[in-house]
Amino acid sequence: MADGAGRHHEHVEPVRLVRVPLASTLTAEQALLTLRDDERPVALTGAWAGGGAILASDPVRIARPDEDPFALLAEQPRVEGSGAERDGRPVGGGWFGTLGYALGARLEPLPPSPPRPVPVPAFSLAFYDHVLRLDRRGGWWFEALESPASAPRLRARLATLRDRLAGPAPAPAPYRLAPFAPRPGPDGHEAAVRACRRHIAAGDLYQANLTLRLESRIDGAAIDLFASAAGRLRPARAAFVGDPDRQVASLSPELFLERRGRRVRTAPIKGTVARTGDPAGDEQALHALADSAKDRAENVMIVDLMRNDLGRCCEYGTVAAAHLARPEAHAGVWHLVSEVTGELRPGVGDDELLRATFPPGSVTGAPKIKAMEVIAELESTGREAYTGAIGFASPVAGLELNVAIRTFEVAGDRVWLGAGGGVVADSSPAGEYEECLVKARPLLAAAGAALRPTQRRPTATATARPPVRHPRPDPAAGVFETVLAVDGRPVEPDAHARRLEASAHRLYGARPPGVREAIERAAAEVPDGLARVRVEWAPSAGRPHRDPASEPRAGAATATPIPDAALPSNATATTPIPDAAPLPAATATPIPDAALLPAAAVAPEPLTLPGGLGEHKWLDRRLLQSAGAEPLIVDLDGTVLESGSGNVFAIEGDALVTPPADGRILPGVTRAALLRLAPEAGLTPREEPLTLDRLHSADAVFLASSVRLLQPAYGTPPAALAPLARALCRRWRLPVPALA
Repeated sequence: MADGAGRHHEHVEPVRLVRVPLASTLTAEQALLTLRDDERPVALTGAWAGGGAILASDPVRIARPDEDPFALLAEQPRVEGSGAERDGRPVGGGWFGTLGYALGARLEPLPPSPPRPVPVPAFSLAFYDHVLRLDRRGGWWFEALESPASAPRLRARLATLRDRLAGPAPAPAPYRLAPFAPRPGPDGHEAAVRACRRHIAAGDLYQANLTLRLESRIDGAAIDLFASAAGRLRPARAAFVGDPDRQVASLSPELFLERRGRRVRTAPIKGTVARTGDPAGDEQALHALADSAKDRAENVMIVDLMRNDLGRCCEYGTVAAAHLARPEAHAGVWHLVSEVTGELRPGVGDDELLRATFPPGSVTGAPKIKAMEVIAELESTGREAYTGAIGFASPVAGLELNVAIRTFEVAGDRVWLGAGGGVVADSSPAGEYEECLVKARPLLAAAGAALRPTQRRPTATATARPPVRHPRPDPAAGVFETVLAVDGRPVEPDAHARRLEASAHRLYGARPPGVREAIERAAAEVPDGLARVRVEWAPSAGRPHRDPASEPRAGAATATPIPDAALPSNATATTPIPDAAPLPAATATPIPDAALLPAAAVAPEPLTLPGGLGEHKWLDRRLLQSAGAEPLIVDLDGTVLESGSGNVFAIEGDALVTPPADGRILPGVTRAALLRLAPEAGLTPREEPLTLDRLHSADAVFLASSVRLLQPAYGTPPAALAPLARALCRRWRLPVPALA
């Protein structure tokens, strides 16, 4: 292999580098559009491989989800021939794609991530045996890693691509982006910054890179978004990866790793100030950034971190900071950029280099592992490709990866963009939020998008406990459903089965068979009275916090009789119902006519959890159980999400109000039924944010769940819920309560 930092397949025939000049006047973005209909088009534009662009499509191999992505990058074919023909930094081919931030959990034991509104695979890699190369002088080349077996196919491919590049210049197709909304908003992000500063003051860490997520919808194709925005901004490390199910359009300015031979280089960015286009103002901003002790401290911390990471795999004494905190102009901003270099030890491949350095230190913090723990605790959404890396590993050109910042991610019609900054001891919460927008605004402008105006919430008089430090639910434990059954008949079995199947598919890529049938069989085991049916499903991975003997099987369900008085349960908030156990009959109190309302209301205790529990019903209940009393989950900005046992509703006059199902809460089956039935009870349903103050001033507050149904809260009298309870019981053919 040319660069000596990988392992070639001995059973694969050697290849030779082929380079053929092409006549074309197309720009890199125009050439990418000619690959629109090919399989998995990719493009790297800017400073890659010495400058220019690298484009590829129609790979010869696609990595499977169960493969080790770091090991794959080190597996390369052996390239024969002299190095003389490789002048001009050719690439030839190799692995191209994304390494998502979540891969960090494969390298270190980390807590579960926040909810992921649109989960996508942790990595996407494909091997291309040919590329289109635009060199820094503007010349186009067809480059290939040719073997005797592939030569006929590559000749045909050359002819196709030559014709495309010689044709007229294509223009991006029209697309439209809705205004982007931050998640969390200013109040939430500033609360996260304050919580991070408490960690720093306690000595837990020096710096953490806290981010928010800007979300929108796209009508059109991501490839056109990239071609338009990259053509306007010309970022140094732009990248497009066009997978069938999700696309990544990165406008990153930052180099994560560049390895040529044994030499490795990283160029972390830390420190940002906006540029306005006014020369005098921009010059003043440049000097302010260069003189900023806070920004320089951010940068130096990450330089030390990257020196340490490279020191784990480089020759002793070779790791050095080539330059430190140098101001550079990038799209709409000034950045402080440093450079760290080193010489890899003999025998160290790209896989070991990545295991020592991933994810990039500039988007995690210092110390890295503790910073990643704080990120999992305080951020509201899980990161996908964002703050991972995008690029290539080639047997000819070595390894090059960007830091996947300034990156649009698209799945279906959903599009999101991450933005963040390093939080240190003297960070200003408002300043950190503004820094996120400073980085995002040039990207949105280049993409033809706008930022949705946000309003700060009034200062609340009712507050929640600070963010919890208990582990978030572990997705590996699985998901479950609880279903009410009456005289052997399950209530809404289809809705519960669909929700479990959807969770399993989104989380684990599997669809459990026979969930509806399992619910019905279990319900039939209790032919008289009321029953709570529980159906569980988990992936094959272990569930470390539960006894292995209790591992659920796909579609396995149990039914346990419950007394009439437990519909809904009158268990108090201090007597939690154990997992996989009957509702405790010893705590049930008989009520006349099997009434649906308990005698006393609960008072859930507010507890801050950034981003909430998400839209899945997790088998891992440790966080909720550790809260003690019934928790009321509140987001960073004070928005009420749900309780530990159900959805939250408030009655305000003739309005029935509940938080929107925006990915932060469980989309309850009973919740959906109540929204449909509200008019029968003389109420107008509304889905809109609720605050603690608003709950305490409402006419009535209650929790809704599939087995408890309507649970009054905060002093609400049971009779206040009578119209809704009667409508729900009529719809579900349950005993109608005799309420005043």
